[in-house]
Amino acid sequence: MTPDCRRLCFIFNPISGTNRRFDLPGLLSRQLGNTPGLYYEVQPTHYAGHAEELARTAAANGFGVVVAVGGDGTVNEVGRGLLGTGVAMGVLPRGSGNGLARHLGIPLGMAAAVSLLRQPRVLPIDVGRLNGKPFFCTAGLGFDAHVSRCFAAAGTRGLATYVRVALREYGRYRATPVQIEVNGQLLRTTCYVLAFANAAQYGNNAYIAPLANIRDGLLDMCLIDEMPLSRALRVAYGLAAGDLPTSGAAAYHTTHTVRVRSEQPLGFHLDGDFAGEATDVSVALEPQALPVVVGHSFTQ
Repeated sequence: MTPDCRRLCFIFNPISGTNRRFDLPGLLSRQLGNTPGLYYEVQPTHYAGHAEELARTAAANGFGVVVAVGGDGTVNEVGRGLLGTGVAMGVLPRGSGNGLARHLGIPLGMAAAVSLLRQPRVLPIDVGRLNGKPFFCTAGLGFDAHVSRCFAAAGTRGLATYVRVALREYGRYRATPVQIEVNGQLLRTTCYVLAFANAAQYGNNAYIAPLANIRDGLLDMCLIDEMPLSRALRVAYGLAAGDLPTSGAAAYHTTHTVRVRSEQPLGFHLDGDFAGEATDVSVALEPQALPVVVGHSFTQ
């Protein structure tokens, strides 16, 4: 049976973003309350992992679109709960980076994002897995994961906090020797940053893989083996300008699967949230495994 996109469940993380006075029920009433035939519910989250549970329950209860209201961490949880159900995920972006929403062409303004849900345009996207754990935008090893762990403990959110933490940790972090199996090659190198991009950016328009296509069945892998100051400045500019692949500061591979091994544990992140450490990491892609609501400008 085709899910009914006129039945919407909003899963709301009340601690995402910086505006804790955000009135979601009021916004939905103004934007959707007079839409004929549309039914919606709001379910707040109360603890880590709760959004995944709520999304799975909403799918079982017949909702056709389950909307993640929060940042990329909330989006990841809701997406995990919907995998395999055939139910579409929507996004109302309220996080620090909003990487997936930006890639999908979803407006950052809440009213405009909600308006997409009156007649949602739904397309399937690829889903990555790192050691079996799903990610929808980016995952990675090394410095990015280290910063995500420090950022989670910083006490405040937002881009300014992230930049402050990254600058502080830049002088402390050291690259790790790794072996990378990709496209039949064995690369013996060091890893300062090893990013696996399903979508083009981390968030905040920081383009780690500007050529990434979230529906092409491929991952864009970005390797930065070392980060001296001259390269760090070039990487920072490349992330902002969207020209990192042509800058010479990083090496790129397009692939279906990757395996990474190291002697010492490497931290990894999933969609910007620190998720653990491992000495053996396998990354793979599931083509078009999750239907999502996309914006009018989305063309992939």
